[in-house]
Amino acid sequence: MVDRLVVGISGSTGPIYGVRLLEALAEHFPEVERHLILTKAARLTIDYELGRDPTEVEALGSVLHSESNIGATIASGTFVTGGMVVAPCSIKTLSAIANSYNDSLISRAADVCLKERRPLVLVVRETPLHHGHLRLMTQVTEAGAVVLPPTPAFYHRPQTIEDIVDHTVVKVLDLFGLHTDDLIQRWAGL
Repeated sequence: MVDRLVVGISGSTGPIYGVRLLEALAEHFPEVERHLILTKAARLTIDYELGRDPTEVEALGSVLHSESNIGATIASGTFVTGGMVVAPCSIKTLSAIANSYNDSLISRAADVCLKERRPLVLVVRETPLHHGHLRLMTQVTEAGAVVLPPTPAFYHRPQTIEDIVDHTVVKVLDLFGLHTDDLIQRWAGL
């Protein structure tokens, strides 16, 4: 079972995905140590889109890392984690990861996951996509990452925005072997 997970929240629209992931981890998997990186832009977006104080979100992490701290534990492959999620993942962050441009802790920690063959899930939040975006997604996929755009499903008949967000969060958790049936109604066939 995963005992440590790195969660990066970039400045793209949709910080609700990363915040809800942290909440679900804390509630359903409290034994999982949550290493959190919030970018400066993420802090602004959390305040604007969610109306929440970013320090509230910081408290959802077990360990908070500065985005500029390239010397953090999670910047090294010898610090073993169960992998990393970037939710949401901006195109800028996707580009840095795809090109191994490790100028921030998010891209460095993601690069560590790729080189150590640990799961890396990128919740890329952009639409529509042009050829350059798709090329970056192909590059990170070829390197071993999973690109998981937060595309809503409707077979579970969501009633709220939280229902739609939780569907994506469960898909992320499933990729790390962290399964819960408390957040969504799973497909049971027709």
